[in-house]
Amino acid sequence: MAIRAVQQIMLGTVTKNENQTRETLAAIRDAGYQGIELNGFMIRPTSFLVRAMTKMAGMPVGKGGSSDWKVLVKQAGLSVVSIHEDLGSIQREPDRVIGEAKAFGTDKIVITGMYRFDYSDREAVRGLAKDLNRAGEVLKKSGIHLLYHNHNCEFRKIARGKTAYELIVEETDPESVYFELDSYWPTEAGVSALSLMEMLGKRMRLYHINDRGTRMTGPSITPILKSDSMELGCGNMNLTELLAQALSVPVDAVILESHKNWVEKSPVKSLQVSAEFLNKYVV
Repeated sequence: MAIRAVQQIMLGTVTKNENQTRETLAAIRDAGYQGIELNGFMIRPTSFLVRAMTKMAGMPVGKGGSSDWKVLVKQAGLSVVSIHEDLGSIQREPDRVIGEAKAFGTDKIVITGMYRFDYSDREAVRGLAKDLNRAGEVLKKSGIHLLYHNHNCEFRKIARGKTAYELIVEETDPESVYFELDSYWPTEAGVSALSLMEMLGKRMRLYHINDRGTRMTGPSITPILKSDSMELGCGNMNLTELLAQALSVPVDAVILESHKNWVEKSPVKSLQVSAEFLNKYVV
């Protein structure tokens, strides 16, 4: 049975201190979620540069790095499904990354793509695949699985051929590198998320879910209407079909993630609305 979970990136504005974090985690549990996916830079103090770059990417990092997330998550009755880390940290400090995963009770470390990386460069992508293989092999020896999380940049074609994502899948070891598919980003790039799920098969261990649509109402001056992330079931993605495929694999967790455009500008209200959809279809 897949766990219903929330990505910590949603919680930056509502985890500014331990009391607020307790309230937020309790709200997550009460909405019907069973787990949380953590980010390395949000569960421990990080450098100003890392936090600044994350904020520039449009993600609400918050001030939770000084809180004891192991205690807070346990008190809330939630499990940790995985921890997001960057590839460089795994390469430089594999023992620390492995130890942290075990301390939180998870067997999954997720890489969230590469910063300032040219996904249209075939040799660079092939080099990334080799690095993922090496990192995955190191983690596997300690019982930890490495997963790769996509955005939309991986769906650029390389010299009118395959996409970078296809090349990464082909050139990584199926026994050492797995995937956390985020269906919002390929949809945004004009790629079939369902086809990607079918291609990944059992290598897809986690599923990041979001919906895509608009809150705009009234007449439009031109045919162009801006779309954005939406609460589950409120947009126009065929999430029931995507969920059915993910659950048939089966994935270990279905993880809600959105960065902005929350209903009433509240991440907590947003995840509560999305919980109504997940509680119906992920049982």
